Amino acid sequence: MVTLYDVPAADLNDEVAARLEDRIEQPEWVQFAKSGQDRELPPQQEDFWFRRAASLLRKVADRGPVGVERLATEYGGSKNGSNRYVVSPPEHEGGSRKIIRVALQQLEEEGFVETAQGEGRRVTDEGRSFLDEVAGDVLEGLDRPELERYA
Repeated sequence: MVTLYDVPAADLNDEVAARLEDRIEQPEWVQFAKSGQDRELPPQQEDFWFRRAASLLRKVADRGPVGVERLATEYGGSKNGSNRYVVSPPEHEGGSRKIIRVALQQLEEEGFVETAQGEGRRVTDEGRSFLDEVAGDVLEGLDRPELERYA
């Protein structure tokens, strides 16, 4: 049986994002929101919301139970002091917690993620089977000989 660990993360995220487009709804405000304080502009991808939700689902399944703060750290980046003058050394800034929180709430409504009181969020059995099913489909479509041992 193929699991989410047996296929490359980028290929898995692409397929999960495509399947989530039918199941969750993109908020209206997401086209105006930056994905973190280290960014200057909002995301330019048309399917940003679904890609972020797919990535969150995979990360929660891999690292769960995990909280919003730790996920924000993983989606953050380096923020420089200024564009014109280097006022201060670069510091790490977290990603947008609102985007992460709302996407996780939508995944909870679909039954893929559940809240563990005091621990964060973890993937449900339905979410795990969804990811494993997608991973099986992704593995069939890949033309990579080094992954044949998992089939």
